[in-house]
Amino acid sequence: MAISPSHKFGQIIGDTVEAAMLPLLVDFANQHGLYLDRKGPRPCRKGLKCSWTDLNGNTHDLDFVLERNGSDYKRGTPVAFIETAWRRYTKHSRNKAQEIQGAIEPLAETYKHAGPFKGAVLAGVFTDGALDQMRSLGFTVLFFPYDTVISAFEHVAINAFFDEDTPDPECQQKVDHWSRLSDADKEKVPKALLESNRTDVQNFMASLTASVARQIERILVLPLHGTAHEVKTIEEALKLIETYDENTKPSKFERYEIQIRFSNGNEIMGKFNDKASAIDFLHTYQPATS
Repeated sequence: MAISPSHKFGQIIGDTVEAAMLPLLVDFANQHGLYLDRKGPRPCRKGLKCSWTDLNGNTHDLDFVLERNGSDYKRGTPVAFIETAWRRYTKHSRNKAQEIQGAIEPLAETYKHAGPFKGAVLAGVFTDGALDQMRSLGFTVLFFPYDTVISAFEHVAINAFFDEDTPDPECQQKVDHWSRLSDADKEKVPKALLESNRTDVQNFMASLTASVARQIERILVLPLHGTAHEVKTIEEALKLIETYDENTKPSKFERYEIQIRFSNGNEIMGKFNDKASAIDFLHTYQPATS
């Protein structure tokens, strides 16, 4: 089925939002010794999509993933999942917000040991309810309102306004105008979009920095020995503790429990049945090596 001119122009706007974020995230990755995964060829994965798999085996395609200790040839530990989206109408905004949540939330749970940043860069028309819902789930949201999108395209003499009553020929003119622009002219639009939302962009990047550049304040390592006792009531549990001989010689090794506390107040707990798993967990938080 042929794509309508309005849909094509919407894709142009969506690509522009993504293009606005790319140089910021490339610079950020370089500054913090991270790898930026995005759409395009990468030897350690198949295809061109930035695809990640959650603990249930479901694959999710994202726009950007920042990794610690990653490279072209090796998947690293994801420390940030960031998705961009454009929507023209409020009737579609909540569905898109839920779609982003449905992609990032399972991945954040899968890699919870890394405490990844969850970011959404949205543009166009989104309801306050949709934005608040994402924030309530721990997402950091950068929102480019529709009027700033229109203003950005004015820098290349394109009137980006359209609605359901806009004739197809008018939307096609916008698409054709864009296709005739030089790369240098096209770059003016994402730059203008960032400039008109400068404070919000700075706040988003500051939140990303606080998440990724957090410092470890303390690490608690607790090797546990002994046999677990399973009871069914509080009374039984109380009796067990009250009568337990704390001077009993430790029995077989049970597991390692490791708690890491960060400078931003976050805490991450890991439980591991063997040394190798505990060591792998701790390696996750080592600085990248050159």
